[in-house]
Order: sequence, then structure tokens, then C-alpha cells
Amino acid sequence: MAKKLGITETVLRDAHQSLIATRMSIDEMKPIMQEMDKIGFHSAEVWGGATFDSCIRFLNEDPWERLRTIRREMPNTKLQMLFRGQNMLGYRHYADDCVEYFVQKSIANGIDIIRIFDALNDIRNLETAVKAAKKEKGHAQIAISYTLGDVFTHEYYVNYAKQIESLGADSICIKDMAALLTPYEASALVTELKKAVKIPIQLHTHYTTGLASMCIIKAAEAGVDVVDTAMSPLALGTSHAPTESIVAAFQGTEYDTGLDLVKLGEIREYFMGLRQKYIDNGLLDPKMLATDAKTLIYQVPGGMLSNLLSQLKQAGKEDKFNEVLEEVPRVRKDAGSPPLVTPSSQIVGTQAVFNVILGERYKNVTKEFKELVRGGYGKTPEPIAAEFSKKILGDEKPITCRPADLLEPELEKLRLECKEWTEQEEDVLTYAMFPKVAPKFFKARRDKKYNIDGAHSDAASKVHPV
Repeated sequence: MAKKLGITETVLRDAHQSLIATRMSIDEMKPIMQEMDKIGFHSAEVWGGATFDSCIRFLNEDPWERLRTIRREMPNTKLQMLFRGQNMLGYRHYADDCVEYFVQKSIANGIDIIRIFDALNDIRNLETAVKAAKKEKGHAQIAISYTLGDVFTHEYYVNYAKQIESLGADSICIKDMAALLTPYEASALVTELKKAVKIPIQLHTHYTTGLASMCIIKAAEAGVDVVDTAMSPLALGTSHAPTESIVAAFQGTEYDTGLDLVKLGEIREYFMGLRQKYIDNGLLDPKMLATDAKTLIYQVPGGMLSNLLSQLKQAGKEDKFNEVLEEVPRVRKDAGSPPLVTPSSQIVGTQAVFNVILGERYKNVTKEFKELVRGGYGKTPEPIAAEFSKKILGDEKPITCRPADLLEPELEKLRLECKEWTEQEEDVLTYAMFPKVAPKFFKARRDKKYNIDGAHSDAASKVHPV
């Protein structure tokens, strides 16, 4: 029986997050969304990740209104988002009542599939989000943060996949955020996972190292169900494999996606116009489109490499770059071998920079690194040595429970804090994640309404219909 390969189109979220720091606005998306809705994608990834932050910080756009607009324009396509479990879309752990409310509101406003992941692959940090998604009749997909290292064997990934299935997830995603996957490894890993679990497997890999298309072909041959791609004008480089090329590669085979290349070509024309605009206004740096296989040597994601270089430049220590690259794996090992993805990549990288610049390891320890060692982000893939833990924490006791078990419900408190700005129920969640940026956005939104209406609109204080 022919096995149709599903395509998740990322051009409205991860593709532009990867290439132009999530700066595509809803006004730029709107003209093409109805055409995209006719294609028959498995899903379109349109929300979550850094879209929230970017909407309120740079685009002066309400992320919830963005989602409602996309839902209206694309009624026939499953909409998907990326969600950091207990971190939601912010940078700390939130109480369960916040996580549950966020999931409820995301699904009520139009999300069908929530891709949930944890930076440490700690299943406990995903339980609340998965239960909430199931309760709201959403599709809960758990992503495995893929990385390399002694502990990250096939046995490790198979064991995690079994935990994911037991938790009640509807599907699993191999999330290769740093483009570390190679084609034959993709084939071997998918084969092992398909043997171990019954739920569908999806592959998300980036083009950074130039291997994404090859990984997709080998994964499809091994039985992967869905793959992430991006329309070609915003593909390649730090983005994904091009949608049209992948569709063409499988045409006439048992993995035929069933998508129409002619219709995709029309959508490509639209995004070519946007691509040119981004090049002209300096948002799209052509360097971002180059292949860089250094990641495979250092096992450090591309974005992390540029962060490290930037930190060293600020300290006038650019000449120490190679020393820092050698220090990163040592710091990572000391800290229990976390996958290098937000926020652990920033935490490990910054500590490595400090160790090298100060000429003494752990002479100065960042607050975040201490919290990672303490267990404040969850359980690390490998246990942290007791003597190292003692050196970093002193007399402070490590956390061994799920970090969110230590948090009191906080939704009502947050509601009170942002009461003066609230125009819709969802505003409390925007404020929860970005308490410093949200009030500025809320003020700008209110000022804009004044300017349009000449007075504050009564409608603005009512909850938006969903």
C-alpha cells in the first residue's frame, strides 16, 4: 500500500524565525494564506516559538489576533504551534494553572496541533501541557530534542519515545534544531522508533549543515510519517529543506506527497517578492543561506556559535574563540549533558565564555548555570557529579522533584497585575510571559485605538469572539 508522506509547511513560522528573526508580519502573510489553504498540507506551522515575543516587541501586533486571522484565512488546514512545555513561550517555568490556561486559549483561538518540547527531554515538564491539550481535544505532539553525546544513544531515544507514548501523546517529532542529523542516522533512528512505538513520527531538521533533504529522503524510506519543509524562497541555510523540491523528489514514488507543484509554484512567486523585500531592507542576510558543516564538528548550533563570538567581541577576546569552542563540551558534560537548545544553549555557552575569559573554570558562575545545576530547569540527561554540584551550589540543596511542583498557582495574581491593560482574556498570558515588554505593547495598542476612534472604543474592553 502506498504511504503518502505528510508535509508540514513552516514558512509562516520557523522559516522566517530562522532567517529573519521572526519579522514576517500578518499583513505580509495575509495575501497568500487563502491560496496556501488550498494546497492540502498535513499542517501549517504558524505560531508559538518566538512569534509571541517578536509580535509584541518589534511588530506592534497582537499575537492572539494574528492566530485568529490565520484561522479565518486558512479554515481547511490544520494549524500547528511550537510550545516549550512548562516554559510556555517565556523563559522560566510557569505554574500549572498558567500552562493549562495557555493551552486552552491556544486551541480555542485556532490551534489544532501543539508541538511540545522540553530543553532537557524531562518528560515531567511536559505532563501538564499534554493533559491540557488532550482535555481541549487538541493533538498533542511531543518533540524529542535531538542531540549528540555519549548518553544520546538509540536506546536513550527509544526509551524517551516509549515514555512519550505512555503519557498519551498523539505523535512524536524528532526535533533536530541544530542540524546534527545525518542521512543514514536519520534512517536508523526512525527505523528504531517505528519499531518501538505505534504513534506517528515526524521529522523536523534544519538545512544549516546542508543535509536536510537527504535526511528527509532516508527518513521517508524508513517509514517517517510527516516532515517539516519551507517554501523555497525562505528555505535553505538555517531554515529547512525546500517544500517544492521535496514534493518533486517523491513524485511518482510510494511516498508521493500528493501536493501539486504548479500550485506550489504560484505560492513560491509570492514569497519570492517577500524574500527580495527582506534582502533590500537588510532583514535577510545572504550569509544565513550558506551551508556550514562546522556544527557537525563542534556540535554547537549555528545560532549559539554567533552568540559566543559576539560575547567574546564585546570582551575584546575574539582570539579565545577556539578555546571557548573546546570548553563548551566540557561545561556541558559537567552540567549533566543537556541538549543545546533554548535556554540550555545560552546557559552553557555563557558559562564557557566566563571560564575562558577569567582563566579559571567556574570562578564566576551565572545565576542561570547555577539554576541548571540545581535542577531548576528539570532533570538533566546524565546525573551531575555530587562534588561538582557541591562546588556550584555550596550548601544549597538540589531540586529533585518536577520544578513546577514548587510553584504556587499564579494566574489570579497575574490577572491583578495587568488588570489596567486587559482588553481580552488572553492578555494575561501575554503579560505572564513578557511582563516587561507587554505593558509597552498594551499601551501602544490602546493609543492606536484612541487615534482610530477619537476615543476609547467600548468594543475594546469586550472579550474577542473566538
